[in-house]
Amino acid sequence: MTYVLPEKVEEIAKGIKTMEIRGAGKIARAAVEALKITVEASRAEKFDDFMSELSFTAKILLETRPTAVSLPNGIRYVMRRLMQARDTITNVTDLKAYTLRVADQFIEDSEKAVQRIGEIGAKRLKDGDVILTHCHSSAMVEVIKTAWEQGKKIQVYSTETRPRFQGRITAKTLGQLGIPVTMIVDSAVRYFMNEVDKVIVGADAIAANGALVNKVGTSMIALAAHEARTLFFVAAETYKFSPETMVGELVVIEERTSSEVISSKQLKSMKNVTVRNPSFDVTPAEYIDLIITERGVIPPQGAMAILQDLYGWFIGEKMGFPR
Repeated sequence: MTYVLPEKVEEIAKGIKTMEIRGAGKIARAAVEALKITVEASRAEKFDDFMSELSFTAKILLETRPTAVSLPNGIRYVMRRLMQARDTITNVTDLKAYTLRVADQFIEDSEKAVQRIGEIGAKRLKDGDVILTHCHSSAMVEVIKTAWEQGKKIQVYSTETRPRFQGRITAKTLGQLGIPVTMIVDSAVRYFMNEVDKVIVGADAIAANGALVNKVGTSMIALAAHEARTLFFVAAETYKFSPETMVGELVVIEERTSSEVISSKQLKSMKNVTVRNPSFDVTPAEYIDLIITERGVIPPQGAMAILQDLYGWFIGEKMGFPR
């Protein structure tokens, strides 16, 4: 069966790959939206043909950003429920309608998760706190925003987050809410750390051992916070927890083009120089004080319990256990 990707799906895949769509939550929701578009465009009359269409779209999406665990988890959420429904919903038209409902449910739950994280995380901030942020995260912003709306007079240091400057988005967003924000270059974090009460960052992935995969530079900030005895918080939806790490797989760290760091013309003028541009790094669990999820606050050591609860079936499939 020959399948042509819908134009809107191609746009979403390109947007994720080029980082026009950025932030793990937005990436996950965009991926599930692409599955919805595939369903709506489908003319398949047989289950296998329908699954082939969705699988093709999923494959294209999964190749866009290898580190964004939220993306495969969003796809996994839809595809697993579809497979489970196969025995009870035999009519393909009904199956398509069911898939759309499942996709809508994921998107709704994802948006509610951010709001819930804001409510839970705001309780951990005090009036007068100075917060340091890195990169841009909807969950992290929601925590700070909720605390501010509760009347807590907080101040924020926001890194620029080179080379794509996502931290400028955070600074602009918080500033528009009336929150005092000081934007700093990434390398100035240690200089200001002793003025900071709490560091709050988002997550691209959380491993089974509680380690955090986030925008490159996060691990250095965590180290500086640890040295200064500054609390280090992670705000993350549970669909950012990586089930693959339960069975020993590592989260792939994406390296992007050198042109994000320096123009090709400038680089050619520099003899014997190469540029590496990893998008993420890994922060050890021992540098993390707590993880704020929509289910509540957990220590990093609690990541395995979350994963077992959400993805216990995944281990079974990987180990070849019968369903």
